[in-house]
Amino acid sequence: MKNAAYLLLLSALSGLSRHALGIDLQPGDIVAPPPNINAVTISYVNSQNNDLFRNGVNTGQDPKLESNAVFLRLTHTYTIGSLPAVTYLQTGTGALSTDGSLAAFPGSKGMTDSAIVTAIWPYANHATRTYFGVAGYLYLPTGEYSNAKAFNLGSNRYAQALQMGYQRPISKNIDAAVAVDSTWFGANSACAAACLSNQNLQLTQKPLYTAQAGPIYRINQTYTVGATYVYVTGGETAWNGVERNNTLVTQRYFVSGVAHTRVGRFTVQYGNDITTMNGFMESNRLVVRYAKAF
Repeated sequence: MKNAAYLLLLSALSGLSRHALGIDLQPGDIVAPPPNINAVTISYVNSQNNDLFRNGVNTGQDPKLESNAVFLRLTHTYTIGSLPAVTYLQTGTGALSTDGSLAAFPGSKGMTDSAIVTAIWPYANHATRTYFGVAGYLYLPTGEYSNAKAFNLGSNRYAQALQMGYQRPISKNIDAAVAVDSTWFGANSACAAACLSNQNLQLTQKPLYTAQAGPIYRINQTYTVGATYVYVTGGETAWNGVERNNTLVTQRYFVSGVAHTRVGRFTVQYGNDITTMNGFMESNRLVVRYAKAF
């Protein structure tokens, strides 16, 4: 392996799968749902990463890392006491491909990591359009993983997250939504190629913190649009207890459009990173989602 490739990996590999870089909320996610609804959601996600940063400096490499994934989510709404609640299970399949200065490294195809999520609304007032919700996430290491590969769809570890969201109106058709979340990671004891080692090391990671905020504009009964700014920090990794000085400090944005139709709800989201301190900068993220209640 060439020295340049080693330096590239030293800068890039944080052991952090992209799904854990904040939990993006779409317009309507903080609104408490009615009980006794079942829903199925299918999502397509495309992510492209074309720049690599180390301590805020572009390494000048030409990495190309692209992922395409399809996710299936099964949702059920109910009440806990008198409080609205929802639980969903999500899993998926996808492909992670490499090119440019990463062309020598094999990609990854197969299942993604899965998630079980439960949310509850301690306060929900539909009359005033004011909501406060709390959600717990459990990530399961079901994704394709090989300790002989530097890039994998799966992370080979458990993770947990806690998120709080608040939404209230600021005008007749515009709401403001804010959310914060923290993610805690289990250890990956089979980190070899991704940890630049011929034998397994233990990869650990400090908590990751995210804040997001933005307006939601309801055009009419059918269409809603929103814009969100996201700030991510934390997540420094260590190999066998040796910290790597790769704390994440990332700013990004995304815009969303939602259409409520007779055949279901359609959502389109587009965004990218604005700045990043360490790791890959995401140049494009496209999400297309369809949800059907029954």
